Amino acid sequence: MGLKEILSRFDISSEREDYTTIHDTVELGIEFKGTNLWILIFAIFIASIGLNVNSTAVIIGAMLISPLMGPILGIGYSIATYDFPLLRKAIVHYLFAVFAGLATSAIYFFVTPIYQAHSELLARTQPNIYDVLIALLGGLAGMVALSSRNRGNVIPGVAIATALMPPLCTAGYGLATMQWNFFLGALYLLLINTVFIGTATLLTVRILNFPIRFYTDENKKKAANRWVSFIVVLTAVPSLYYGYLLVQQEQFTQNANRFVTNESYIEGDYLLKTDLSYSKREIMLTYGGRKIGEDEKERLQKRLPIYGLEDASIIIQQGFSINDEVQVIQDLSVNDKYQAEINQLKAALTRNIAAQDSVMKVEMQSAAIYKELKTFFPEIYYFSARRQTIFADSSAVPYEVVVLGSRKTAKTMKELPKIKKWLQVRMAHDSLLLFVER
Repeated sequence: MGLKEILSRFDISSEREDYTTIHDTVELGIEFKGTNLWILIFAIFIASIGLNVNSTAVIIGAMLISPLMGPILGIGYSIATYDFPLLRKAIVHYLFAVFAGLATSAIYFFVTPIYQAHSELLARTQPNIYDVLIALLGGLAGMVALSSRNRGNVIPGVAIATALMPPLCTAGYGLATMQWNFFLGALYLLLINTVFIGTATLLTVRILNFPIRFYTDENKKKAANRWVSFIVVLTAVPSLYYGYLLVQQEQFTQNANRFVTNESYIEGDYLLKTDLSYSKREIMLTYGGRKIGEDEKERLQKRLPIYGLEDASIIIQQGFSINDEVQVIQDLSVNDKYQAEINQLKAALTRNIAAQDSVMKVEMQSAAIYKELKTFFPEIYYFSARRQTIFADSSAVPYEVVVLGSRKTAKTMKELPKIKKWLQVRMAHDSLLLFVER
């Protein structure tokens, strides 16, 4: 297949709809009156209920039937073709649709007895640069589909991906409950979707060389282009900052989880709970078991810089300690009637802690072996080892079952005898089954 044939696969000119038909379709989708208006109101109610009960399926259903995409495509299309009467019409109908949606959702959230903000509501209050990319790519897909005779079900898919309805309903929730952080955050997400779907539409129309609908002098064209550029930049800048914060938060979470996985083991204690706070730069660890001394806390704090957590702090809480439990048991044991039960509880507690210690030691040993193995064989990117009993005929033999993930399977297979021999010595176990995965 030649380069020319490959490039021809990207050509959409043969599938392009007639320009007049495209214009009529865009203009028809702009208007919000009669059927379109009632569909919008019903969709707003459905999306508000979905957000209220935290149902993703209901929210997706509302986005599928929402006609809110029409005027946004109309705004981008009319600017690209310098059809300023159509632009005014699109803006008026879009603002009317937004106010109708805000009023509808605010009324619903004002009367509903459920006021709790669930994850679906919270997700619409923190937009970032990734929402810009989604809106831009969704708008490109929507306008390319609209200009084609084979548009299929792309427009509903774009409506779901860019999520126009949920932020509008979340803004209504903030308005009804007077939580302005919800109101402003959701409106900003709606603004991002509007501006960048419109921008994507404008770019698509220009690239596909749609005909200019009205004659416009060069000064008006330049002014329109400057205003579009200004609005795009003004909308995008805050999202870059929020995107930076999101990346920083994800990095903190990843580094903190690596720290907890590799460093949180304390002999005689079991990690019960982990809480991470990015805003406070805190890692809170709750243990059960023996009393944890200050030297152990200092050791963990000193290990933080290794994981890029120089400015973070460790907070260790003792969920329960064996000493405390034993003291309580001794106080209770004055009553001989319950002595047997108390002794059983003490024994069970000791066994559970010993079993938990054993599991933690195995995990720590596996982590150490993986680090050593990767030093000799850098193509290995994961290591798993578990002791299992293998039954064959009438025998039962304990084996160490090891699974390796390799980026260079052929090289690893060649070195397999050497790896197996090294693992047998390192793990002190001759009966070893070794598997390699790509």
